Amino acid sequence: MMQPFEQFNNWQRKHLTQQQLVLLLSFVVGLLSGGAALLLHFLIRLVQHLVQSYLAVTSVNWVYLVLPTIGILITALIVRYVVRDNVSHGITHILYAISRRGGRIRRHNTWSSMLTSAITIGFGGSVGAEAPIVLTGSAIGSNLGNFFRLDSKTLMLLVGCGAAGAVAGIFKAPIAGLVFTVEVLMIDLTMSSLLPLLISSITATSLTYFFTSSTAMFAYEPSHEMFRLQLGSIALAILFGICCGLISLYFVRTSDVCERMFSKLSHHFYVRIIFGGAILSVLIFFFPTLYGEGYQTIMMILNGRTPTDYNSMMDGSLFSGEGGMLVFFVAMTILLKVLATSATTGVGGVGGIFAPSLFLGALSGFLFAHLLNDYQLGQFVAYDTYALLGMAGLMSGVMHAPLTGIFLIAELTGGYELMLPLMIVSVCSYLTIKIFVPHSIYANQLARKGILLTHHTDHTVLTLMNLESVIEKDVDRVLPEQNLGQLVNAISNSQTFVMAVVSRDGHLQGEVDVREIRHIIFRTELYGRFTVAQLMHAPKALLSINDPMNDVMRIFDETHAEYLPVEDENGMLKGYITRERMYGMYRKIVADLSEE
Repeated sequence: MMQPFEQFNNWQRKHLTQQQLVLLLSFVVGLLSGGAALLLHFLIRLVQHLVQSYLAVTSVNWVYLVLPTIGILITALIVRYVVRDNVSHGITHILYAISRRGGRIRRHNTWSSMLTSAITIGFGGSVGAEAPIVLTGSAIGSNLGNFFRLDSKTLMLLVGCGAAGAVAGIFKAPIAGLVFTVEVLMIDLTMSSLLPLLISSITATSLTYFFTSSTAMFAYEPSHEMFRLQLGSIALAILFGICCGLISLYFVRTSDVCERMFSKLSHHFYVRIIFGGAILSVLIFFFPTLYGEGYQTIMMILNGRTPTDYNSMMDGSLFSGEGGMLVFFVAMTILLKVLATSATTGVGGVGGIFAPSLFLGALSGFLFAHLLNDYQLGQFVAYDTYALLGMAGLMSGVMHAPLTGIFLIAELTGGYELMLPLMIVSVCSYLTIKIFVPHSIYANQLARKGILLTHHTDHTVLTLMNLESVIEKDVDRVLPEQNLGQLVNAISNSQTFVMAVVSRDGHLQGEVDVREIRHIIFRTELYGRFTVAQLMHAPKALLSINDPMNDVMRIFDETHAEYLPVEDENGMLKGYITRERMYGMYRKIVADLSEE
């Protein structure tokens, strides 16, 4: 079956340059990632149609108390017994693959995230489909590049192409797909990477437009003048941007706390699912707007014109028909959305925070405008306008991606009339949360471990360096009880100037520098007088195989050592790392990154 592919592989090596191959593959990745986005949307709608056929529109739905739990249970069972790998936190998976695996993503990620997220969301999981489809697109790019045996740098570019194509395809937003890849995945935008990323984004978007309507995802007619360029309007936009940053901070911090809480139940499979599913089900029962992605609520806010339209958000809840409870209902939905999202992903559901960020932003903008208008605090502001600004603000804050927020909302609505206020709100939101949280919700965990790629060249190079690859494992070892004569015999057969002194079970006891004992190694009368234990000294520092390279570099600088020993997870000597070899690897990666 693989013979035709191998034949094509051999043909392209003879007839295509590396650049031509990358451009061709970026087009293929764009097609496949765009197709995957369409397929995921279809699967979610199919599951939702089957499930929601049992739900009433206006009355209370008791079935909400069981549906989300069923969806999470089915998803968790598939992950545990079929996939047998963790498929949650899709963007974090990609960031880890880029920083630690050279852009290599497992094959099952080309389908597993789509299947499990469709079930999770279709049954009411309060998450989005975007992160799973981004992981799917990136996995497609990674495995396609791996098939053609491309180097790690090109492989990471194809991972970015898959992510760009997925975002562009699912939102019909090619610029946002490109910007997302640069801002969130930290793929450097150079002349050699710009064209492939654009090709994937445009291809995926075109495919989506071809199979769906030609309108933007959230196309609508503004209810009022979208934004007045006045001092008061700009001041309100700045204030709202700060509010978005604080809400983003609440989302990130609460999500982190909830995730740690659910992780404590990781060894109790069914207890965790029942516990998290019960929380989610109860929340959705009281606040049905928390069901699924929440895009229907967003469209309701954007297209609403009368109080009756906005009150319809409470349909199917205990608050249905109580117009005076709308502000309370919206405020509680904002506060509880992060708990619903965390309960979904923390106990086995699969999904992302793209849609929750947009949902929270729309509700936050609606609530902000509602309070301003109700209490007549300044000029009248349009609910739909501030809903859009809130969507950009929350995405900018939660994901630390202001440009993605700006261009995504502009493309989602099919126009750029709000570009200035989008910039104001997005930047203010980003600067506000940046004070408290230095990294995005995706990158926090990796940043704490020191394995996150950034646009800082030195840090990026150190992150890309693999400690395993610079360890010299062929180190001569002697026992502490051996005498000088035996040590000299070992030195005569050695190619290194350092002898590792280890116990019989392999633990490092010290080291002997041949240069430090050269004044006695030729005095045969001393061979039986001294032992290795008397001649060895403690190393200047001891490294662990799991130490980040920036820590390794710092320790070398602090100790001024030429070489340092490395232990494995069990405390056994793994080998030595030399300053010369480490800096040689560093210079090579810098040179590779500098190539256009």
